[in-house]
Amino acid sequence: MALMNTIDKARRKIGNALSPGPSADDRDILDTLKQEHEEVAALLDQLTSSDAAGARRSLLAKIKAALVPHVRAEEKVVYDAVIALRGKEAKQNGEEGYLEHSLADRVLATLSKIEKPASPEFGAAAKVLKELVTHHVEEEERNVWKDVRENFSDEERVAMNRKYEIAKSRVRVP
Repeated sequence: MALMNTIDKARRKIGNALSPGPSADDRDILDTLKQEHEEVAALLDQLTSSDAAGARRSLLAKIKAALVPHVRAEEKVVYDAVIALRGKEAKQNGEEGYLEHSLADRVLATLSKIEKPASPEFGAAAKVLKELVTHHVEEEERNVWKDVRENFSDEERVAMNRKYEIAKSRVRVP
């Protein structure tokens, strides 16, 4: 089995070297998630460093548009698969991810309700969202991704990415 994975990985690397770049059809789920984590982190940095009401509203809309589909699809495709594994630690990692996503949803809702985006209240909530997401991403990339790497083959992770992209496209942002 390990030999077949190595051969498949080498075949994919050769194919990728000859092609313009990985498409969603042959990309590892963890590569997609990493890219999206970095994009949201950059938006959160801009949000917390901005004082202008218009910029804050615009950035909040961009963050919601990126984050909401990401977390819903990630829960369905990645967390549910991790929770279904036998180990207690993997199950706990998945459940913790669900809980932290729920907390991020609540902070996003709070931010959306604040009438004055230039207010200290908005700045404080934006800071809390950034800290929450940063903490969550660090733990997820360390713990959940370890579970994914150890329990799912390269091919399974590519298939997860396909399912993830489909699930993400079906999410409607409130």
